[in-house]
Amino acid sequence: MTVRELTASPSLSTLYVRALLPKGTGDTLPGHEYVRPKIAVDPAHLAAYNRVCGFRLSGEAPATFPHVLVFPVQLALLTERDFPFPLLGMVHVANRITQHQPVRLGERYTARVRAENLRPHEKGRQFDLVTELSTEDGLVWTEVGTYLRRGGGAAESRRAGQLTPPAPKAIWPVPADIGRRYADASGDRNPIHLHPLSARPFGFSSAIAHGMWTKARALAAFVGRLPDSYTVDVRFKRPVPLPSTVAFTSWREGDGWAFELWDARRPRPHLEGVIAAATPSPRPDR
Repeated sequence: MTVRELTASPSLSTLYVRALLPKGTGDTLPGHEYVRPKIAVDPAHLAAYNRVCGFRLSGEAPATFPHVLVFPVQLALLTERDFPFPLLGMVHVANRITQHQPVRLGERYTARVRAENLRPHEKGRQFDLVTELSTEDGLVWTEVGTYLRRGGGAAESRRAGQLTPPAPKAIWPVPADIGRRYADASGDRNPIHLHPLSARPFGFSSAIAHGMWTKARALAAFVGRLPDSYTVDVRFKRPVPLPSTVAFTSWREGDGWAFELWDARRPRPHLEGVIAAATPSPRPDR
């Protein structure tokens, strides 16, 4: 895999214009990765993110924060002209983050982003967007986001058993403006999250919450109970319409945790996830 190095953060406004341009379809993911060195955590950015997601203010970033830190680099890859799928209409179906050590203020990080593992899905095709954050001392953080492009599904359909809504441990109101507030903190301005009018052309009767906001809001419920190194793995089930009220529950599973987010008024799951301890990775050999 070849390397394309970025000397500055890509312009999100330019990338969103690129996302609107027509592109062809293909069956091959890019054979290169983007590298962006010298990334630092801005204290004001971290504070704004923590407030909108429910984390305490701290000099250490929550495990979900690096996702927004590297979002412009991810978007640069996803909006390339020869990327096989258009950005609009892509569905984030799963996300696995491993924090090998905390991301801290004052450090400089190098981000690497690549797409791999294109494969069939019962509703279309899916692939993994892999992101790594490292310092000179080794790997700090990794993310594997799985994305679905609907249409032409060929994989065998798997029917899950009927889920039973658990007794909630917390009820959280999700305000109508959380999509816009998270967009301000993350840079992710997908129109399905911003307003009912901009979400309607994509088949939604209302705006929906960002999946990564729901993951972050759930992770914030575990503050003070997690080790320095852990993996948090989620599956996004149904979108959270805005406004909404959600029910959160969690339970011990081995040495870690399992958790779910449900519609508080109807038996509809929004998210399920697990948290497990991880070990620091060895220094990457590059």
